[in-house]
Amino acid sequence: MSATWLARRLAVSLALAWVVATIVFLALHMVPGDPAELLLSTGGISPDPASVAELREKLGLERPLLAQYGSFLGGLVRGNLGNSLVDDYPVLSEIALRLPRTLELIVAGTLLGVCVGVPAGIYAALHRGGRFDRIASGIAALLLAIPVFVVGTLLVLLMAQTLRLMPAGGFVPFTQDPLQHLKLLTLPAIAIAKGLAAILFRITRASTLDVLGNDYVRTAQAKGLSQRRILAVHVLRNALNPVLTVLGLQMGTLLGGTVLVEYVFNWPGLSTPLLRAVEARDYPMVIGIVLTISVLFLLINLIVEVFHAIVDPRVQAG
Repeated sequence: MSATWLARRLAVSLALAWVVATIVFLALHMVPGDPAELLLSTGGISPDPASVAELREKLGLERPLLAQYGSFLGGLVRGNLGNSLVDDYPVLSEIALRLPRTLELIVAGTLLGVCVGVPAGIYAALHRGGRFDRIASGIAALLLAIPVFVVGTLLVLLMAQTLRLMPAGGFVPFTQDPLQHLKLLTLPAIAIAKGLAAILFRITRASTLDVLGNDYVRTAQAKGLSQRRILAVHVLRNALNPVLTVLGLQMGTLLGGTVLVEYVFNWPGLSTPLLRAVEARDYPMVIGIVLTISVLFLLINLIVEVFHAIVDPRVQAG
């Protein structure tokens, strides 16, 4: 792998992270509403203007926007995301506590989606027009049309309330009760995996059909090679390249899409502090969480690009 290509990709990822951080910073400061006033408001009663001014000065909100932006970038360079405006708790500590739970949910959903979507797509392509192909394609279209929060609610209603096979939601650390932890993880992972499995099924099916129509596959068939060898050597390596690209994009998308799933199943990931911070105009917390999600999105796509370049060196020429 070319070091120049890798350095260029790293530079692009860092530049995109800076752009995202700047956009989020400016967008939040343009939203109507005074964080100091919101923090001091209780029971719908307007706070004393002097108290609001004092809190604004303490939080540094009275400084010019450019000065706040400079402090913000300086904190990022030092690895300091600041403290929450609501409870004065370090943003980085809150993210470090909750991010592993969100990542666990995403990894579980991704593994489930890959294990279902990719084999089903390959099988459907090999039996194009058959009963399995028609049924699986219909199910995939249906899953893509149903919002994730609807699927989550239906899973709670069916599996937890009606059949009582799984708990409705909550969280227990794995070290405290491994079995209960896995039970609580199952339903939200299924809710996340449903859309990913449907997308991977369609991409895998289309890509496999495209490769099966190439001349080198027909040549291998004419030579009398077994279907298993043709599939392993000639088809999968080429058919899975676009699947890897889509998988990287979808894993990044799941980082932002788990908010509703975590809310439905009461999973204590990044969604709870994010929603609370948006409501309270907690600038440091919102920026810290959104920036974390954005950086992870960029990191996942960078890893996919590197892996793709290893599998197909022609990618480095692009």
